[in-house]
Amino acid sequence: MSGAFLAGLLVVGVALLLPGRGDREQAPVSPVSPVPQATVPQPLPVAPPAALPSLAIVVDDLGYEPSRDAEWMKFPEKITVAVIPFGPSSRKVAESARARGWGVILHVPMEPENPSPDRTELFRLRRGMTGDEMESLLDRMIGDLPQATGASNHMGSAFTADPGSMAAYVAVLGKKGLYLLDSVTTPGSVALATALGAGVPAARRDVFLDAGMMPGEMRSQWARAIAIAKENGSAVLICHGRPETLKAILDLLPDLRKEKVKAVLLEEILQGKGT
Repeated sequence: MSGAFLAGLLVVGVALLLPGRGDREQAPVSPVSPVPQATVPQPLPVAPPAALPSLAIVVDDLGYEPSRDAEWMKFPEKITVAVIPFGPSSRKVAESARARGWGVILHVPMEPENPSPDRTELFRLRRGMTGDEMESLLDRMIGDLPQATGASNHMGSAFTADPGSMAAYVAVLGKKGLYLLDSVTTPGSVALATALGAGVPAARRDVFLDAGMMPGEMRSQWARAIAIAKENGSAVLICHGRPETLKAILDLLPDLRKEKVKAVLLEEILQGKGT
């Protein structure tokens, strides 16, 4: 019995010493490499469309010829109307223009170098006026045309060249929240520089369409305005509210589409939205 017992122990011991038997160290587990994610192609950035050059068309001297003024209210593009206050059609023009989403500015009569009697003589700004006198007169104009957001000069070759007068006038514009358009009736005008120096938004006209009424000259000035707009990004063109001018400019309007120039309000250019 004892011999058989010892033989059994010997068999168990040998079995424990044989490889692959009993407890053994586990082989290390290799880490699993992550499966690479498929790269999703991203769309290329799209550049915003280039802004079109812009042209602000300002129509002067409206407010005193009701039938003529009514024809301008049918204009097919954006315009800014410069209305002389206190005329028989001044209020109607301003109301109609604003209802169409157009710009409205006061066409403020100012002292010229060679004064002559006309319909604006009684409310004309003159050199030597005090700031209070100018403000009182401008308040009357604003009361007549509350739609106005800016002001340009009607005549004014003497007034706009006088630094003291312009400084007083610009201070009133700033107080009333109006911007300035210099019609440039004299090469000696200090209007633009004075306004900008006082922090009042301002622009000056680049082209006068109908200083001469010959069709060929108007076409030449129109082409010049488009060229300036394309070179600088924007341009300001002033024309009179005459029937002949309306007919000429309607014939010229297709050039805007052809040259890829858009008609905008003057205040859009001043706000940087016209370029």
